[in-house]
Amino acid sequence: MAGTPLDQLLAWLHGAPQWLARLLEIALFFFVAWVVYRLAPRLARRGVRWRRAGAAGERTRPERLATLSGLISSAISVLAFVAAAILSLSLFVNNNTLIWVIGLFSAAFGLGARNLVNDFVSGVSLIFADDYAVGEKVEVVGIEGVVEAVNVRTTLLRAPTGELFVVPNGDVRLIRNFSRGRFSNLTAIVRIAGADVGRALPLLQALGSEAVALLPNLLEPWQVISEMGVIGQTTELTLVAKARFGAAAEMRPRLLALVHERLSEAEIHLVS
Repeated sequence: MAGTPLDQLLAWLHGAPQWLARLLEIALFFFVAWVVYRLAPRLARRGVRWRRAGAAGERTRPERLATLSGLISSAISVLAFVAAAILSLSLFVNNNTLIWVIGLFSAAFGLGARNLVNDFVSGVSLIFADDYAVGEKVEVVGIEGVVEAVNVRTTLLRAPTGELFVVPNGDVRLIRNFSRGRFSNLTAIVRIAGADVGRALPLLQALGSEAVALLPNLLEPWQVISEMGVIGQTTELTLVAKARFGAAAEMRPRLLALVHERLSEAEIHLVS
């Protein structure tokens, strides 16, 4: 009997030259690693869904889930190819020698590629930290942009002008996350005649408390200050307010319109 195709393949490998058998085994190891690399995104997404389902009462943001999927996917791919390399090396040396070789190689690689190792270590730490996520606007290493993807080695930032910046994770030290602010600062300058300052101050202070109800995005009454501290024919008063995060630009014209209306009702005219 000729046997099954698998039996024939095994018999052929047994009779093949040793170098050819070793080559085929190495090819098999790296083929399996490639398959794992192709399946890594799907495995990562499934693992993240399991984590989300298992966290009772905990709601994870979609941005965080996307970030975790990218990090875990790249980590699985790296581990797959590292395992394939170690298995290939084990075909030529015994276990004791393999341990020494891996140790020496790791030390040499750590010294010769410190930046690369630092990038990977920093990327793995992002799995546990929640410093930023895909879709958030951040500033790192002096670069401002929206996070498009995160893996264990790099973070991809899309700048407001359209360029794509590839930032090594090892260089990420100080992170400015615009998407997680609690409020946005808002200032408005009111220029009035010096003779009207006495009447304008109590009016603006009272209006600040009233504006919290009139302007939904205003978080608290504004403060009235004089940045220049100069009294003359014309005086500049600055209104310093806190708006809901990201709503300052939209609220500024509404605030100015409200102030102008109340000052006009009190016959306090603005000076250009």
